[in-house]
Amino acid sequence: MPREHQPHRATKPRNDAREREPRLEPGAAHGPAVTISRRAADRLRAGHLWVYRSDLEAITPALDEESIAPGALVAVLDNRGIPVGSGLWSAASQIAVRVVSAEPKLTREAYLADLEFRLASALTLRSALAPTDTTNDSCRLVFAEADQLPGIVADRYNDLVILQLLAQGTAQDDVREVFTSAVRGHFGDRVATIVERPDPRVRELEELAPAPSAPLFSANENDEPKLATVFTINGLQLHYDASAGQKTGAFLDQRLNYAAAAAHAHGRALDVCTYQGGFALHMARTCDHVTGVDASRSALEVADRNLELNRGILRAEVDWIEADAFELLREYEATSQRFDTIVLDPPAFAKSKRAVEGALRGYKELNLRAMKMLPAGGTLVTCSCSHHVSREDFLSAIVSAAADAGRRVQVLETRAAAPDHPEILTLPETFYLKCILCRML
Repeated sequence: MPREHQPHRATKPRNDAREREPRLEPGAAHGPAVTISRRAADRLRAGHLWVYRSDLEAITPALDEESIAPGALVAVLDNRGIPVGSGLWSAASQIAVRVVSAEPKLTREAYLADLEFRLASALTLRSALAPTDTTNDSCRLVFAEADQLPGIVADRYNDLVILQLLAQGTAQDDVREVFTSAVRGHFGDRVATIVERPDPRVRELEELAPAPSAPLFSANENDEPKLATVFTINGLQLHYDASAGQKTGAFLDQRLNYAAAAAHAHGRALDVCTYQGGFALHMARTCDHVTGVDASRSALEVADRNLELNRGILRAEVDWIEADAFELLREYEATSQRFDTIVLDPPAFAKSKRAVEGALRGYKELNLRAMKMLPAGGTLVTCSCSHHVSREDFLSAIVSAAADAGRRVQVLETRAAAPDHPEILTLPETFYLKCILCRML
């Protein structure tokens, strides 16, 4: 029978295109691999970058996690053996893998080449998002997953660059060398020192080795490295010391929120959880009197040094009170204290999902007491930096506080972190900072 007249044989259609994707048979030749649940694979394909320990279904070539060296690159496979990508393994964290590439057989050399390219991209982006001039010389240079650089965070304070390596796969000398080279190549002699400052809590969770005690780079080769500086944001000068304190009182993510708060602030102002005076000093340019409150005496001592740096450009009288925020607000409410502007910028109340309910109660109480002390026309600036607390839940806490206080509240601005802390649509963890500016009716 001629070929064109042969009967057609029907074949069963293949509806799932992924069935035709190549499978990776892991083994010693390819290095270690982890197989994850279908739900976890779907999450990664949707753009997330974390594999939690609870997502793991199998580890090959061996069956125990101890067979993988801390910080090693591992292939990530879905439950059908189809590659999802490669990531940095953690032997300690609940985040077992941080995905760094869609390539399933990524070598360390290829990872470092990607790292060099992504660092250059992040530094170039900051030149556009946070250009430096006489009023601003500081910003976040690298924001981990938001810059496709999981486990790496870096900030610039004038001529100091501070590096945090937050994962076993990044807290290694080859990453330090690539980072140092990239920063020196980008900034040249505008950077005097590059120093690594590990986050104590992350170091404990990740079981990281101690960071190098010496700076990664110092322009003063024969003298003591420069570890302290004065940096500028929004025209205010502030102290930063890389050898002291947990962070800086002028949190760089609040840079534009500081300016917005100052634009709306007036009269007698209260800055609750001021730390080293970030909001308070900005409001002192537009208010008559500002009180900054914090539980940390050492933070307030730095706030006072910052005050002295800027007295010549400040309008308001400024004082500091060492106190617990909740206790002081209860006392103020009981004694009928009144303020025209109140800022609430507490530390993260929810460091885990289990803590969200308690955090929302805390946010509600702070806002409720603040609303009771503000007159009609008063300004409330209220913030949350807990990424586990969504914007919707934070707003709900404020709504609940307004209802209990019997107040109507206008929302003037809904803000987030400064753009040098970019948000990634598929990474909800980057949507962490909420700043709501309100007017009381």
